Parts: sequence; C-alpha cells; structure tokens
Amino acid sequence: MGLHAWLLGQIQQTDPDLSKLLHDEQSEKAFTISGLEGDLLTSGKDYKLACDRIYRWYITGLSLRVVQWLSQWLQNLPEQIDLRNAPLLIRSWDIAFPPTTYQQLLTAENFGQLTIKLSFTTPTSFRSKGHHFPLPVPENVFHSYLRRWNNFSGMNVNQEEFLNWIDRNVIIIRHKLESQKVAAGKKGMVTGFTGAVEFGLGRDAGERSDFVQLFYALGRLAPYCGTGHKTTFGLGQTRVQWLESEALPEISIQSVLAARIDELTEKFIALKKRTGGSRASEIAETWATILARRELGESLFDIAADLEMPYETVKTYVKLARRALKTED
Repeated sequence: MGLHAWLLGQIQQTDPDLSKLLHDEQSEKAFTISGLEGDLLTSGKDYKLACDRIYRWYITGLSLRVVQWLSQWLQNLPEQIDLRNAPLLIRSWDIAFPPTTYQQLLTAENFGQLTIKLSFTTPTSFRSKGHHFPLPVPENVFHSYLRRWNNFSGMNVNQEEFLNWIDRNVIIIRHKLESQKVAAGKKGMVTGFTGAVEFGLGRDAGERSDFVQLFYALGRLAPYCGTGHKTTFGLGQTRVQWLESEALPEISIQSVLAARIDELTEKFIALKKRTGGSRASEIAETWATILARRELGESLFDIAADLEMPYETVKTYVKLARRALKTED
C-alpha cells in the first residue's frame, strides 16, 4: 500500500462522510501529501528503507473540514504506517508550516520582498491539452494556485482577468531547473521539473493593486497547496525560498518506480514487435506499470484499485509479463 492509499484508508476508517466528500470531489482535492523523505537505498530494481533511519512525510489540509479532521487524527495516531512491505513506526509529529487562514495570507506584510522565490522539491508538472507540461510558465504556476484559492478560500477571483494580468506583468527573473520522470497515480508516468524559480513584477503591474496583493498571497499559499497536478501523490512539493539543488530531497520511490517502468516497457515493446502484437506501446506500458509496482511489494488488489482495472485482469497481466521476461531470458 502506498502513502496516498494509506491516508485515504485512515480517513475512511475515522470519518466516512469526509472520505465520501473527498472521493466525490471532481476538481481540486482539499489536501496534499509528500513522498517519503529520507535515506532511500536502491539496489537494481528494488528499494530499501533502513530500519535505523528517520523518514519524514508531509500532509497539508486546504479546507476547514480537512484541517479539523487532521487536528483530531493527530491526537490519536496509529502506531505505524503500513507502507507495502515496510511498516514504519510513527515516532512523532510536528507542524512544518505555520497554521494560517486565506485571509491572513492575503493581508500578510511582504517586509520589503518584491519578488517570489519558489523551490520545487519534487517533480512538478502541469496538464496542457492532454499532455504533461514540465515548465514553470507564470500563467500555469499561478493558475495552479488560483484554482485552490477559488475552491477553498471563499474569496472568489475572476480567473480570466487575473491570468491575463499574470501573463502581461509577471516575469521570470532567474531559474535553475532540471527535468525528471516519475511514476504517480493511475498509470502515472509524469515528466516534471525540480529546482528553483524567482518571479517578479513588470512596471505596469501596480495598475491593479488588488492583483498585486493576490500575487503575493498565492506565493505564500504555494507550500500549503503544492504546484501543478498530482499533488495528492507527492508531486509539486513547493517551498517559498531559493534552495540549491544540493538541498533538494534525493532519489524518491516514485523515481525508482519510474526507472523500472521505463526499463520494463522497452523490453515488452521489443517483445511485442517480435510477435507482431498490436497496440504494442500501450500494452507494454500497462504490463510494465503493474509488474514494477508488484516488484516493489504493492498488492494486486491495491494496484487494481488504483488503476481502476478488474483484479482478474491485473492478475493475468502480471502473469503474462513475468512469462514474457522468462521467454526473453
């Protein structure tokens, strides 16, 4: 079981009404989670968690309902996180970001800071015309934050007007970025970026003082809501500061999984071409995704639920994938 599934299971057990609400939400989810941060040991296709190390996991709540649940849940935490084949004892918890409200974010002082420095500590990407878009274009970045703002703040802002203002007035002052492919969510191969960006305002931005105020408020919202899509699967983790690459988290479980899926996909495509199979790429990636997740200890039931596929189909695919690899050998 992954962190996302484990947390949803906790919500289902302790607050079924909230669980249904989160499941029925079709737009923005009212929470984000990080991946597991700490020393992740890799060996070929496997990863290992060291028994004598401390790992960190971040959860944020974006709505009053979720925050209330978190505050109650933290008072009666389970003893461990059942993470696939590596149960982790919960040693302690702490508040990483100061508790705040949307109104406080809007009215906070800038203390002379004229730019917004953001660091993306896990791969970050946007959806554009059905594809992943792994670049921090100002309009995409602030559209991401505005969607959460309009969903949860109770202070709705005209999206078209604000994004037009962003497009005309927000500039990238500097950036230091790298691209990275990770696995996240349903059949989730995502190409994203990590690194840092500094945004500033053009000379005419002050003509809309309300939008200037919102610009800085959304920058302050970034670490709470994350950036881009799949933030409930650990992507888009964001900090309001310039972090050098040495300070960013090292290899993630999602990265290990993505690398294994890539490796298996290439093998299966080659085999499909040899046998003249149709839809080779699509089937190969599905086989690779299922087998790679199974190799990392995830149950077939969890994989089937996450991919929204029948359990028997997933079971058959993993057998076919293993048989294909034996044939290759």
